[in-house]
Amino acid sequence: MTAEFFLANRPLWGVLISMAAAGLILLNDRRPLIRESITMLAAAGKFIIVLSMLPEVLAGKLVETVPWTAAAGISLHFKADPLGLLFALLSSGLWIVTSVYNIGYMRAMRYGHETGYYAAFALCLSATMGIAFAANLLTFFIFYEILTIATYPLVIHARTDEAVAGGRKYLVYTLAAGQLLLLAIVGVQIMVPEAEFTPGGFLAGQAPPALLGVLFILFMAGVGVKSAIMPLHGWLPTAMVAPTPVSALLHAVAVVKAGAFGVLRVVGYVFGPELINSTASGKILVGFAAATIILASLRALAEDNLKRRLAYSTVGQLSYIVLGAGLATPLAFLGGIMHIVAHAFMKITLFFCAGAVYATAHKERVSEIGGTGKEMPVTMAAFLLGSLGIAGIPFFAGFVSKWNLGLGALEAGNIFVILVLIASALLSTGYLLPVAIQAFFGRSSGTHHGGEAKPSLLYPLVITACISIILGVFPNIGLKFYELALAAVQSVFGATSSIAMGGQ
Repeated sequence: MTAEFFLANRPLWGVLISMAAAGLILLNDRRPLIRESITMLAAAGKFIIVLSMLPEVLAGKLVETVPWTAAAGISLHFKADPLGLLFALLSSGLWIVTSVYNIGYMRAMRYGHETGYYAAFALCLSATMGIAFAANLLTFFIFYEILTIATYPLVIHARTDEAVAGGRKYLVYTLAAGQLLLLAIVGVQIMVPEAEFTPGGFLAGQAPPALLGVLFILFMAGVGVKSAIMPLHGWLPTAMVAPTPVSALLHAVAVVKAGAFGVLRVVGYVFGPELINSTASGKILVGFAAATIILASLRALAEDNLKRRLAYSTVGQLSYIVLGAGLATPLAFLGGIMHIVAHAFMKITLFFCAGAVYATAHKERVSEIGGTGKEMPVTMAAFLLGSLGIAGIPFFAGFVSKWNLGLGALEAGNIFVILVLIASALLSTGYLLPVAIQAFFGRSSGTHHGGEAKPSLLYPLVITACISIILGVFPNIGLKFYELALAAVQSVFGATSSIAMGGQ
């Protein structure tokens, strides 16, 4: 009975383990080794719990639990389906490498206030698991807001005026978005009181088209802030005042990916592709995503601060996921889901590299990075690999997602999107490759003879860089990300939908 109880509630345990870790971390304020050990044990435990659900979900089963019910349609309901498990595996797996990097970075930079920092980090991962496993809109909203609050202490961790101002801006944007999301959820609950996330959506025929259009706008504004759709992106570059591991968390694992994941959930499991394609909603979403991709890339070209350049890159790259949702074809949706994975490994590599350079050589601007490649060849080689992946070069994870997005655009008969993808690839090359070229061939702008970063900073970025290549050649190896993405697409569009295996 005990084993059955544990197995049946694994989505709940996946949420609670890092929440419990946050409490234990706070109790060990003066014991840094214990605090760091708790972080690593919780990260490993969370990943094992999430991984244990993979065989069942791939077999077509759902692992779900309802730990609390207040009334009909008001319940805390967790469910591991293919899309949610993919996001949970990605987040929990990257938390392990991020925790190793985190420990090395915080020791090197001596920021202080580390107990609250690690506790907030753990809470962010609890919230991310809650979002991944949410089976209904209420559960999704609760953890979406917990993520907002838990991230705030991380953004302001440096306690400088700039950090506090950045945190304030972050809260204004994300809390306002949360209220719009809540308004949309209340509207849906009135129409469909006991609605759950349903593959293919459940809103078709539930209200007049005009009302559904208003609800769609509210939903997209609610999740669009965290996914940094322009003009809702302003908080993201400002939040770069946070320590680099936080930037990596924001851009690769938690906050912005929660927003992009929310777009996929709303389009695929609330409105449904058929409803999206029968209205102008999809076209509007594609238009905003395309504009964001191009404008953010142009803005990145002009940014000298490396972390802010990467931030604008993230703004653009996230809209590939939004683009896949807006096109609402099987292949485009597949490309959007896979870009959650691809972008995570590529962008976390780039941020890890930026942090390693800053912690070791104290350089944070592109104009200062000349000669760094000679002192830190492994770090800058990893940066080069991440850059090639972001540009969508074949044999990198980014190529798999962008190839499927391109095929999805052809499937939708949208040649304009193909042109956007080509332009974005060229712009990505333009704002990322010069960083590596300057590092390896540029003139040194200062004295740095310390060599590579310490192992706790170096090994994580090497691992994520290698995985971004492996997933470009074998996208279904290991954690079966591609198979989970295919299963999600087939559930949303129907098992008989024509999904070409391009990119596998």
